[in-house]
Amino acid sequence: MFPDPRPYFEDMTDPRQDTHSKRHKLGDILFIVISAVLSGAEDWVAVVDFARSKIAWLRQYIELPNGIPSHDTIGSLMSRLDPKAFACCFARWVETEMPSLAGEHIAIDGKTLRGSTDGLKAVHMMSVFASSTRVILAPQACDGKSNEITAIPEMLDGLDIRGATVTIDAMGCQREIAKKIIERGGDYVLALKGNQQTLHDAVQKHLDALDEAGALPEHETSEKSHGRHTIRRCIFTDTIDWLEKKDEWSGVAAVGMVESLRDLKGKVSLEKRYFISSITDSRRFQEVVRKHWSIENEEHWILDVQFGEDGCRARKDHAAENFAILRRMALNILRRNEIDKKVSLKRRIYRSALDDAYRSKMLFGT
Repeated sequence: MFPDPRPYFEDMTDPRQDTHSKRHKLGDILFIVISAVLSGAEDWVAVVDFARSKIAWLRQYIELPNGIPSHDTIGSLMSRLDPKAFACCFARWVETEMPSLAGEHIAIDGKTLRGSTDGLKAVHMMSVFASSTRVILAPQACDGKSNEITAIPEMLDGLDIRGATVTIDAMGCQREIAKKIIERGGDYVLALKGNQQTLHDAVQKHLDALDEAGALPEHETSEKSHGRHTIRRCIFTDTIDWLEKKDEWSGVAAVGMVESLRDLKGKVSLEKRYFISSITDSRRFQEVVRKHWSIENEEHWILDVQFGEDGCRARKDHAAENFAILRRMALNILRRNEIDKKVSLKRRIYRSALDDAYRSKMLFGT
């Protein structure tokens, strides 16, 4: 389980000036908001409501020499706190539980915080997600979807990805990103689309011709869930001598195609996706392509439904980014520090709000 989060945030720089008006410790406020978000708080007012009702429990772990801070005090501090430093503390905390990512599948994708718009643009939050353990490894904000290209290498620099397989959608299909993954000892499967049009067209033309001729073995799976029937068909080859400029892509060793035929209550759609890969194991390729979308279903969707992320109106300065990091920390704790695996995530949040002993077990294991 994840350890007590408090020590990992002790080195955070307090953005407030040391004046008589600074009545509450940074560590105390951080512990209050972590505990409150774990218990379902979706804004700073709810954080204060939680803290006031649980002040006796809080004083078992923090001093609170001047009582509970106001929601304005908490909101002001969290809007000024450096989100990159906060994310680094988050990553160090996660690393204690998952020091090695060897053998893991890691999905990287972004999510726009729709309620964070100030009339110009909303905050775009990147995440690195370990699909088998369902742990969020590293969150980082970027200016927009187009800036994922610069954010991804920074996130990879903070992780030991040796022996891991990284999947990224088409935005992350960049030569420098492929090079970074290989240099850091990982493997990749990168989706191809229009941003690499020449490469995409070459792979599509070659695989479609081989597929039509029946020259490659294919693997087919069928899945039924919530009224949707999906048939996936995959072809894959590690013979890529025909691929021009392959030397420009570090580690590229294979290409593949996944065709998805979906029937949703009589509405049928067909999609073909093409990929480049540094791995040559066909079954591993199929597995990680399928698992890539776990970041959508098991992180982004959960954050919206269970934590109200898209509805959160925190937007001043860095408030949206920092609140997003707090939600991801709470989700990690609720999933990894399982007291009863049969209890749903919604019930864990509810019990954390009501039961002091349960909340303590979630946070500290005691």
